[in-house]
Amino acid sequence: MLRPAPLIALASCLALSGCAAGIAAGALGAAARSTQGDPNAYYNNEPLKLAAAQACRARAASYGDVQIIDLEQRGARKVVVWGTAAGAAGRQSFECTYTDRITGFRLRKLLG
Repeated sequence: MLRPAPLIALASCLALSGCAAGIAAGALGAAARSTQGDPNAYYNNEPLKLAAAQACRARAASYGDVQIIDLEQRGARKVVVWGTAAGAAGRQSFECTYTDRITGFRLRKLLG
């Protein structure tokens, strides 16, 4: 018959070996992911956001004074810019989609 202390030691050893295997597998997975680069890095592409804001501002300028309200990067090469243009036709909102150029531009008349 085994004493309780050796049983506890044996159970601890088995538990730790499983834990060590889990840690090793996690470390290998992290190493593999690190070679792929940061998957979220492209969502922080400031030069792309700046180029989108400038291009969309220039496109909306033909409708009046432009105010950029917000922009959002939606992938590695796509930014959506929202803003307003106030001119002779009144105040209008716009949504501008930019990749390496403007690929979409929608204008809407604002009420009021």
